[in-house]
Amino acid sequence: MIAVKPKKGHLLVAEPSIVGDLSFSRSVILLADHNDEGSVGFILNKPLNYTLHELIPEIKATFKIYNGGPIEQDNLYFIHNIPHLITGSIEIAEGIYWGGDFELTKSLINEGKIGRNNIRFFLGYSGWDAEQLQNELESNSWIISVNNLRNKIIAKSPTDFWRQKIMEQGGDYLIWSNAPENPMYN
Repeated sequence: MIAVKPKKGHLLVAEPSIVGDLSFSRSVILLADHNDEGSVGFILNKPLNYTLHELIPEIKATFKIYNGGPIEQDNLYFIHNIPHLITGSIEIAEGIYWGGDFELTKSLINEGKIGRNNIRFFLGYSGWDAEQLQNELESNSWIISVNNLRNKIIAKSPTDFWRQKIMEQGGDYLIWSNAPENPMYN
């Protein structure tokens, strides 16, 4: 039985048992949308070896790009905490917004009005059909966690983020916080 139901703004923390899944092993995902039709989220702790400037040369910022998930990895998505600057964005929860006017966003970044603590970019996203996430929760693939960082999660370092979220669970999860990613290396 799942104690907390998923909703927009919650985090999905990969169970330690997800080993070998390149996309989701040790992932922390922000749910950007969750409804009866399905769910969409972005992996917060999987930086790629690209910068924003490398993908879009007219943007003069070297913000990291993250692997948002295995779906539509040729598309760029972003979340931010500055809806007063970026028009057309959709509120996820507690001061976190998704998307908006990209041309305006590019200009604001180049003008220095948007910093790396205000916005995070992703290639791809994570998605689930109507019952898929519920089935994965029931099979203990994910832990639902409240986002206690609220809109400051955008500036959160990806280093050890999964480990920190696992340690918050306490109990039997504590042993997993220090285990190597591949148990064969233990």
